[in-house]
Amino acid sequence: MSVPYRSSPVFDENTLPAALQNEHNTKAGVWGVIRVLEGQLHYTIIDPKVEQLLTPDNPGLILPEQKHFVTALWPVRVRVDFYDAPPDWLLPPKEEATNDARPQPGTKANA
Repeated sequence: MSVPYRSSPVFDENTLPAALQNEHNTKAGVWGVIRVLEGQLHYTIIDPKVEQLLTPDNPGLILPEQKHFVTALWPVRVRVDFYDAPPDWLLPPKEEATNDARPQPGTKANA
């Protein structure tokens, strides 16, 4: 399970920094996950142009060096978690990656 190496403070619609509301990007090798704790946040990726409505059930992924900005939809509480590898939920579960539905040699299905 990947763990963020750093998390921002929790911001609300009054404390959300202007730097996050203007175009900016993460550094090389840094993934971000925008986690809305309450309310909604409008997330815009610059290139390719993508707009998403973030909610507590729908976090936003920031890829390394990806230009983006957010707009608060009031009221909101949000934080950003930073990772030095892709967050686990981006990767397929290990069971799916290695699961082979065919019976294995020596099992009852092949006996």
